[in-house]
Amino acid sequence: MLDEDRIVAIADELIAARGSRLLLPRLTARYPEMAVEDSYAVQAEWARRRIEAGQTVVGHKIGLTSRAMQQATGIDEPDYGVIFDDQVLASGAEIPFDAFSNVRIEVELAFVLRDAVRPGATIEDVIAATEYVTPALEVLDSHLELEGRTVVDTISDNAALGAVVVGDGRFAATEVDLPWVAGVLTRNGEVEETGVAAGVLGHPARGVAWLADKLGAHGTALEAGELILAGSFTRPMWVHRGDEIRADYGPLGEITCRFV
Repeated sequence: MLDEDRIVAIADELIAARGSRLLLPRLTARYPEMAVEDSYAVQAEWARRRIEAGQTVVGHKIGLTSRAMQQATGIDEPDYGVIFDDQVLASGAEIPFDAFSNVRIEVELAFVLRDAVRPGATIEDVIAATEYVTPALEVLDSHLELEGRTVVDTISDNAALGAVVVGDGRFAATEVDLPWVAGVLTRNGEVEETGVAAGVLGHPARGVAWLADKLGAHGTALEAGELILAGSFTRPMWVHRGDEIRADYGPLGEITCRFV
């Protein structure tokens, strides 16, 4: 376990990297003794600084929930991060490419909660607590070198969350066969990735229940009104300046954005 001074120093580094958009050496290469609990302590310190600076927490993201993502990253367990108000964008957004150190994008479903979800929740509990589900894209932005990173590195970096692009549609969770929601991800008119939401732990609501358990272990909970990214069911796709992105969710509509 790292001491408090080291936790604060690492958070300082990550905050500076977010501003400079430079990649830092892997934390686990510099601190091989660093544990998962340390990484969540770094994330919490980083989030505290953002709140002090005037940003508002609007939800959480779950990462590394699908085999596709685990194989793509070489990390074999889920993680989570915090979503702030200035990270949420609407479909059709023009996104500044230079706002990120690197840009990858994933296809997901987002749950907006009507009620709190507590530890021990089932899939049925999550569905009952959900006001609506909507398509979403996650923009990934890592401030740590990618090669050789572990879940400890990723968690410390707020699970590599850059931004969230949210679709226009709002659908009752009880009216959608959630595991069979499909997404087709297109870049500049070419299909790059496809997947179905069952890739997220068998059911995307199971990811939300997993997160409720994890947050409970750290003394927090999923609250009413929060936006929860349930996890990607495609591999991350690299994005370049000028790329036009489209994600087609069939009857749930589509999301578009462009990186400028």
